[in-house]
Formats: sequence, structure tokens, C-alpha cells
Amino acid sequence: MTETAPTDVPDSVLADTVLQRLTTVYPAAGNPFRAQEMVAYMKGVAPFLGIRTPERRALSRTVLDGTPRPDEHDCAAVALRCFALPEREYHYFAVDYLRRHVKRCSSDFLPVARRLVTTVSWWDTVDHLAAHVVGGLVAADPALGARMDEWIGDEDLWVARTAILHQLRFKEATDADRLFAHCLRRAGDTDFFLRKAIGWSLREYGKTAPAEARSFVAAHTGRLSPLSVREALKHL
Repeated sequence: MTETAPTDVPDSVLADTVLQRLTTVYPAAGNPFRAQEMVAYMKGVAPFLGIRTPERRALSRTVLDGTPRPDEHDCAAVALRCFALPEREYHYFAVDYLRRHVKRCSSDFLPVARRLVTTVSWWDTVDHLAAHVVGGLVAADPALGARMDEWIGDEDLWVARTAILHQLRFKEATDADRLFAHCLRRAGDTDFFLRKAIGWSLREYGKTAPAEARSFVAAHTGRLSPLSVREALKHL
């Protein structure tokens, strides 16, 4: 069964507090010149305030100082409200927040994660959502692997990329059969981001099971793109 994306943002007093602080503290630290550089580097995917990562995370600690631990509804509210704002730093805040609190979320959070993956999609947010949020949900509930089998065939390349990358941090717990099947399912795609994801996921698995990764690449060199093969074998 395919999950239904949430249409409404949950009510959350905690999210009200966080967003009020966030939208006060972040803009005050913005740098218009640096923002232009960031927009150019990220190919214009979104406007930026111009806050570098170390400073942004320090500001985030100020924003969250004294706030309680969120529940799943709070996590959804904070993330969805951040992604509704235009500047990219707010999206980064949401991703960091979910990475920190993903263990407080149940399998029911997956539709929210998908909505975030498909909102202002680019590698800078999608890859962290894939490895740390979606991956965290699947690790806690392996039954969600069946959803990843649906996502890998999705016409949205970022959803498919998420399916490929969701096991990136699983190490010995990697479902190698699923990883290999996902790589082969999208091996014929010409899209750079899918080809890169295939190679990256195989390279990461190769750190845990180098013989298996090498064997898979050798057996399917004709199907995998040169980029995927090159990335997969980079450190093997």
C-alpha cells in the first residue's frame, strides 16, 4: 500500500515556539553577499539567508534552548513548517531536527518524510533525509522495506534516490538483496543523481562487505553505468 502524503500541518505549541524563535534569530544573522554565493553553489534551488553551517548550528542551539523533547506530531509540525519557508537554512534546520529526533517517530512518519523529500528537492536535503530519517525509520521497522521497494520505481527521481540510499548507514544490517535489487532496478536510468546514488550505496556497502560489493559490480558491469561502477569501486 502506498502511503498518503499529509495535507495539513499538525497543531503544535512546541512548533509555534521553535518557529517564532527561528524566524527571529536566523534572519538577524543573514549575510546577503554570502547568500548570493550559496544560491549560485546550489544551482538556484532556493534562496538563502547566507548563514554558514557552523554558525547556523550554533544559532539552532540557541533556538532550541530550554525547549522540551518533541513527539511525532511536533516533529512533523516543525519540519513541515520549516519546509514551507523559502530560505534553505530553514530546511536544513528541519533536517537536523529530524536527524536528532527520528527515534521518537513511528512508521507513520514515513509519509511526512516523503513529502519533505519531494519539497524543493536537491541533494543537500534529500541525502540526509534518506540516510538519517527514512533510513532511521526503516531500521526501526524493517517492514517499511516494502515501501522502499515501491519508492525505487517512483517516477520522482528523488524518491527513487532515497530508496537507493536509505541503507547507507546500515553496515552489517544492510539487506544486501534489497540493495542490489534496487541498484539493478534503476541501473538503466541516465539521470546523474540516480547513477551516482547507485555507486555511492555500493561503495558504502563495500566498506562492510567488500567481496560481495566487488562481486556484484563484476557480475553486472554491463548493466551498471560507468559512473556507478567508478563510484562503487573507488575504495575497493
